[in-house]
Order: sequence, then structure tokens, then C-alpha cells
Amino acid sequence: MHEKPDQLEPETLLREISDLEGRIGELRQAAGMPEPDLRATLDAALVELELALTALRTMGTEQGGERGGSAAAENERRVLRTVFQDAPVPLFLLDRSTSVRRVNRQAASLLGTSSGYVSGKQFTAFCDLATRAAVRSQLAAVVRTGRRRRVQVRFLGRDHPVDAVVTMARVWIRGEPDPMVVVAAGPTSTPTEGSSQGLRGEPARQPKAAKAAPAAQGDDEAVATIVHRMDVLATASELLLDEPVFNETVAVRRCARLLATELADWAFIDLTGPNGTGPGGGQPGAAKAAAAAPALRRQVVMGPADEHSVEAVGPLEELEPAQGTLPHTVFVTRQSALRPHVENLDVLGVFPDGTPVCAKIGATSVLCVPVEDGDRCIGAITLAASGDYGPFDLMDLGVVQRLGRYLALVIRAARLYRRRAEVAETLQAGLLPKSLPAIPGVSVAARYMTATRGAEVGGDFYDVFRTQSGGWGLMLGDVCGKGEDAAAVTSTARHCARLAARWRDRPGEILAMVNEALLDEDRFVTAVMAGLQIDTERVTVSLGTAGHPPAIVIRADGVIRSASRGGVPLGLFEDFEAGLDTIDLGVGDTLVLHSDGVLEACDLQRIEFGQERLLEALAAHSADPLEEMLVAVERVLLDFCDGDLRDDVSMLALRVDAPTLD
Repeated sequence: MHEKPDQLEPETLLREISDLEGRIGELRQAAGMPEPDLRATLDAALVELELALTALRTMGTEQGGERGGSAAAENERRVLRTVFQDAPVPLFLLDRSTSVRRVNRQAASLLGTSSGYVSGKQFTAFCDLATRAAVRSQLAAVVRTGRRRRVQVRFLGRDHPVDAVVTMARVWIRGEPDPMVVVAAGPTSTPTEGSSQGLRGEPARQPKAAKAAPAAQGDDEAVATIVHRMDVLATASELLLDEPVFNETVAVRRCARLLATELADWAFIDLTGPNGTGPGGGQPGAAKAAAAAPALRRQVVMGPADEHSVEAVGPLEELEPAQGTLPHTVFVTRQSALRPHVENLDVLGVFPDGTPVCAKIGATSVLCVPVEDGDRCIGAITLAASGDYGPFDLMDLGVVQRLGRYLALVIRAARLYRRRAEVAETLQAGLLPKSLPAIPGVSVAARYMTATRGAEVGGDFYDVFRTQSGGWGLMLGDVCGKGEDAAAVTSTARHCARLAARWRDRPGEILAMVNEALLDEDRFVTAVMAGLQIDTERVTVSLGTAGHPPAIVIRADGVIRSASRGGVPLGLFEDFEAGLDTIDLGVGDTLVLHSDGVLEACDLQRIEFGQERLLEALAAHSADPLEEMLVAVERVLLDFCDGDLRDDVSMLALRVDAPTLD
């Protein structure tokens, strides 16, 4: 090895200028990073100015110089082998582009990996982002000037970052067209949990469990790491499944928060929309798959709580995973990706101003896994970490792959549940009147609440319709069971009552006709019907009950009574007879029909709301306008059961109005 005079031929000069432009751009990015090492960046910038000045002074100068013969070359190779195999310090041999050509055992041990893994990668990929640009510039200075340089570096070790001072020297090796650089790592230190400051005086970040400087060595550390990963998976299972109703948004945010807390600095989750099919099992070519894949949208970003990171979350949420980024590639190919040491800072995309995402968030290690349920891929989970916690490894990848599968299954269940709920809501809307008709002399109001458990259409229905003699009928019923079959019976009962009212007036006769229509059904129906004959300041109500909770009468003076009960449910027996009653209502009197979902709502101790609580709630709000009275009862009911309705609730009420001058 020996020093060689500078050469600045035209091709060399052009290459120097191009490299200089690239390094200056990196220095700009380094200066804008969180917690930048401005002193090191400034020193590196001054070095770049020196290089530019040297290039200008020597432009056009031709310098030669022959290197020694074959004996000298053999001596160089022998020395190089001796240095790398026997030197007691970590050594790296770099080419002009700063790619690692060779490392000794000590250097591989320093990084916690194998020599083969390090070879061929950029030397700066093993340095934290805060020092990369400065290291690259100093390496260029060594190549250009031949003067040795000493630089502080934080290496990204396997289990924890390692602080070191490296010495860089230029060498010429016979047979190589360009000079090379030998990098020797001097005395090193490991940031520990007890240290108060990092390499350049900034407060040291606290490493996470299983990524921290180990309290125990060897097997104990390995066991602790495995146990921690198992704890993460167990916690994930609890968080994702701890919902009485699957909720996609809650599941995604819980998953991202867990990952950003336990395994990484940053967690990104990108998903297709509910209607996006995602890449299937037959994997086409990458280009074709990318073109056919549905749009991948960023759902959530979780990162550190420091001010810079919080400010970065908004732009990261708006930055969709574009084609060519790692999340998009993993989504399309359904193949997980592990980048323990990030060389291409664009791997997670680029902000509109040209800043790479990895540079913005200080990510030096990245992994990404598909979110797939076995049949299709619906997104990707991406984790990013800095050197403070060490690079990701295969164990991290395996844990996140399993978590991706868990999340996919929860999302599939949530989307199926949501679709069924939407269908049920649409179907339920078709079973209830869009609006209640205006009836002269009385006010009418209704309330309906679906059960909070399950996504099936309920069996409650109510209706207000004309009867044969010009009067009015109010009907409220409840079909046994839920779901599409119950909805079909609900529709039959409601529309049959409307049709029967064209030929009959009396509730008993109308209910008998409905009973006959339901005899061939597999479900029975309880119902109550009120037939109205309206006179001035008086309404005569004929009640027919078929195994249903009785109607409630609230007098204008506050007295409250239940009407008589009776009858058998509809659709059970050919010999049907309804329970009958007649009630006279005066001005201000109110009639309330309700389903058994009101009475059977339970609190946390499984105590039912019951008839007495319903009567008390109605009496307490009897002076309120009719609609407000029902809303108040609804509120009392929800407070009692803490919002957990196990059955549908329906209420239908009318009140006799005071006569007007009109």
C-alpha cells in the first residue's frame, strides 16, 4: 500500500463534481433532521469546500506515477491479509464509492452480524442518520486529499447502538483503478440505560425491552427476548378481540400503538378500502399486479411523543404509499421485507419537498409485512426504528407477520359485520313507515332503537293506517327472533294488517286475519292494535292484544294505568281470539304502545327495567310534548342498561289534542 498523487483527468473531475453534488444534498438533509449534529455537519461542509477548491486548482494538471511491480503487489496483499485477520481492532476496507469490500472478524462482531452480510453494503448504512452525511463527506476528503481523518460515529449494532471514533486512511492497492479507504474503529462505548447523555451531548433515549443493553447475557438474554415477543403477541390478541362488536378503526389504532410502543419507533398501517379486493392467491408479475391492485391508503401513523415527531405525523398521514415504496411492493407481492440497515432513504417514500421519509423520521431499520387473511391481502404494516433500539431481525419479522394475520382476520370480521349491519339497517328501514301520517285531533309519535348486539335486522315493527270506516289504526308488534327470516314475517304481518284494515274496522277482526296469514310461517308474532274513533274532544280506542305487553294510558291529570292484557300470539293456532278492551281518551290523555324490549332491558346485575320503571318514567315526563316524552323514556332506559340493548325497542304513542278555533 502506498500513497498516490492526485489525478484529476476530465472523467475523474466530472465524477468528483457529481459526487460532491450528492454529498452536499445529504448534508442539507442531515441539517434538517431531528436533533442534528450541526457541528459535524459544518465540519463536513468545510471539507467539501476544501475539495472543491483543490479540484479547481488542479484542473487540467496531469499527474502520473507508476506503482511497483508484482513483488510489491504481493507484499501489499500479504500486509492487507495480515491487517484484516490479525488486527485487534475492527477494520473496514471501503472502495471509492464507500461500499464495504471487506471487514475483519472484529468489525463483524462490533455490528453483531456476519462478514458476508456487511460486504457489499454502503459503510454509512451501518451509521446512524445523524452522522451519515458527515461521515460520507469525510470519507470523500480522505480519498481526495490522502490525509487521515478521525470521525465520531454511532454504529447501528444488532442489539444496541455503539459509539466509536474511527480513523480513515487512503490506500492504493495494486490492481485497483481507484484508491480505497481503510477504516479502523477506535475505543468504543455502548450507550446504556444509566447514561445521561449520548455521543454528542444529547440526552440518551431509553432503549426498549428486549432491545436494551442486556441485564443478563447469553441464554438469559435470548430467553428474555423470546418472552417479550410472546407478550407482544398475547397483548395484541387481547387488544384486537376485546370488543363486543368488531371495530376496524379501533383495531387498527390499537395494533399500531402496540407496535410503536413495544417494537419500533414508528408504525404505519396502510389498507385498501372496504370494497378493495387486494391481490389474490395467484400472484401475477410485479408490474401487472401493481397495476391491478386497488388503492392503498394510509390509515394510521404512530410515532414518538417528542415535538418533532408529533409535527411529522400529519404529513406522514397524508403521504399515500406510492408505487415503488416498500409498503406498496409488499402489498402487491404479499412478500414480507426486512431491511435491517437502510441504504436507500427513499424506501418509505418522499415528501413533496423531496425529503425522504426515512431521513425525516430518522429511520435506519425498516420491516414491512402484508396484512392478509389467507385469501387476500388488504394492506401492509410497516415498522421503522432508529439505531437507538438496534436493527430489526428475523424474530421481529416473525412477530409482526403473525400480528398482520391477526389484524387481517379482525378487519375481515369487522367489514363483514359492517356490511351485514348496513343490509340490516336498509331492510329494517323498509319495515317501518318513513313518516307518520297527520291525524286530525290527535298527535302521534314513535321511537325505535335497534339492539346494540348483533348485526341482524330486528323483529319489531309499528304502523299507522286508515281503517275501512274512515277511522285510524295504530299497530305495534314483535316477531320472534331476528334476521332475514324474521324480517320476512315482520313484513307479512305489517302489510297484512294494512290490507285487512281495508275491509275491517275492529282490531280483533284485523288481528284474526293476520293470524290466518301467518299460520304457515315458522315464527309467531305478538302484537297490539288500537282502533281510533275520533270525535270532538274525545277519542274512543278499541284495543286488541295478541300476547303482547298491554297498552298504557296516561291521563291528563297524571294518573297512569295499564290496559287489560290477553290473547295469544299470532301464527300459532287456527282458533285465534284476541284480548279486547275499550278506552275513552279526553283532551291531554295519552296512549302508549311498546315492545317487550323496553321491559326486558337489563342493567349490569341482569335486573330488568320492568313495567314499574316504565310507568314511573312516563309519569315523570307526562307533561312534556309527546315526542319529548318518548325521547326522555328512551334516555332513562339507555342510562339504566348502560347503552347495552339486547333487544330492539319500539314505542308508539298518541295524545288527544285540545280543539282549535279552526
